[in-house]
Formats: sequence, structure tokens, C-alpha cells
Amino acid sequence: MEIKDFFVFYLGGGRWRDGCVIFGGNMKTSKADIPKYDLDHFRPVHRQEDDPSVFGCNSLPRSRFIPGFELYSSMGLVHSVGPLRSEFYRVSITVSGKLDMQIGLERYRHQDRTICFTYPNQIFSKTINANTLGYYLLFKADFLDEVLPAGRLPGEFPFLSTTGVPLFQVSVEELAVVVDLVKKMDVEVREDRRDRARAVQLYLYLLLLEARRSYERQQLDHPAPVAAGHGLVARFQKLVGEHFLAKRQVADYARLLAVSANHLNRVVKEVTGRTASDSIREMLGQEAKSLLRYTDNSISEIAYRLDFSDPASFNRFFKTETGETPLVYRNRNK
Repeated sequence: MEIKDFFVFYLGGGRWRDGCVIFGGNMKTSKADIPKYDLDHFRPVHRQEDDPSVFGCNSLPRSRFIPGFELYSSMGLVHSVGPLRSEFYRVSITVSGKLDMQIGLERYRHQDRTICFTYPNQIFSKTINANTLGYYLLFKADFLDEVLPAGRLPGEFPFLSTTGVPLFQVSVEELAVVVDLVKKMDVEVREDRRDRARAVQLYLYLLLLEARRSYERQQLDHPAPVAAGHGLVARFQKLVGEHFLAKRQVADYARLLAVSANHLNRVVKEVTGRTASDSIREMLGQEAKSLLRYTDNSISEIAYRLDFSDPASFNRFFKTETGETPLVYRNRNK
């Protein structure tokens, strides 16, 4: 087993050296078996068992699903989802109520008339408040290929790209248009109509166009200038969300951002009140929660897969980050 990196940070059994986070002793960088859901196996994670809702795909047998697309209402959505990854796009429309969501290191709150987009491979989690009303759509990257190739989606729709604003409110009139399109998709999904997959593709494309019109109307494609420090922190947080498993040194992100590690640490601390290494640990904590909640791997297996030197180091890290042990967290969320 090749040892590629030595990270040290004083945290229980860990230490800090050269702007790098590590836990326990020697660790190597490797690819862990991180839970990532494809669309065909995602339903048990986000839907309540025996929910009677007939909207969208909820009451349909899988044999009647349109390949690469699913549609649901907030009725029957489990109270808490994630943190986890998925291999598909998600569009969430909150008509009324509140929903708290975290995408990577960024936290958002859905309010009335909120629309939110996430793209494949992001780590996300959400908690829905009681009495929240809304809809959500899940679709694979190639679902719209006949209308727009998957590779062009982020360029055509900035809210589907790493640099865009993923969540925003729409006007009453814009919401009415979006909801009408969702209801048209619902009819196509549930009824055996000719070319219903093609119809849903076109309705989905129209929904994305309507969202882009609202996005541009609000000039979210040309955001107001922000202080240099805030902009640097935003870029840093996005990078950590994408690369934290392979890059755990603050210096790695400083190089990507073309600044010194000391400057990055200082700015992140000034803007957020937390260190840059705190952000890396937070993302690692989310990954640990996902493994504990959505896999049957033992705690020891999870510790080694996340490159901890031993389970005791992982336990100390997790309790420091969350206030509870991995076993308590797992039992509370199973």
C-alpha cells in the first residue's frame, strides 16, 4: 500500500502541518466507495413507504416510468434526506412553506416561490418543514439529448453549472407558468399517451427556459460585485465541495485559486469566522454521515475508506464535528 500523503492536524488523535488536514497517523489518498445514487435506485431514499399520493411517479409501477425521468410532489417526501450524492439533475419547486438545504458547504432556505437546481455528483442534504407544498423533478443528464445534448446543459442554463446561482425566488406569474408545466408533465407521466416521453422532454425544456428567463430578469447572470474576500471564499467553498476527498491540504486550494495558503486561511477566517481547514473537515463530516446513514459498512470500514489511520481517530473526528459518536448517529438515522 503506497503512502502518498502525510496530513497532520491536532484534533483528538490528529495534527496539523504545512496547511494540511489529517487525522490519526499516516494516511493515503484513495477512492472510497461513497454512496452515489442512480435514478433507478433512489426512490426508497426520498419517499415514505406506503404513501398514497397519486401525483407523478409515486403510485406507478416502475415498468410505466419514463426512462431517465421522475416527478413527485412534496406529499410523501421523507422529512430529511442526505447528505448524499446522485448521478442525476434535480429541480425543486417550493410553492409555499420552507425547506432547508445544504449543497456542499453552502446553505440555503427555500421559501414561497423558490426554485432550486442541483447537478450530478454534488453532495446535498435537505430538511423539509411540515405543511410545505411543492414539486420536484429528477432526470438523467442524457434525458434531454434529443432536445439539447447533455454537455450543453450547463452552458445553456447557468443554474446547472458550478458557477451559477442554484436557488432563487420567482414571481407569482412565473411560478404559475412553472407549475402549469409541472402539471402537464404529471398528466403525461401517469397516462398512456403516444409519445409521452417526447412530450415530457419538451415540457422540461420549457420549464428550464422559463427558469432562465426569471434568472436573467433578476440579473443573476450578472451578479452585483462582491468584496474580493467574499468572492474568494465562495470559489474556495465550491472547490472544496468538488475535490475534498482527493485534496485535503489548504495549499491545494490555494494553488487552484492562485493565492498563498496563508492568504487563503486569513480571508476565509475573516469572512466566515472559521478556518479553511474547518471547511475541509466539514465536507469530510458530510461524507462520513452519508456512509453511516446509507451504507451497511462497519464503522471500521468507513474509517479506513475515508483514509483515517484507525477507527479511534475517526470516532474522535466525528464526535468533534457532530457532537455524537458514529454509532449514535447511525442508530438515530437508520
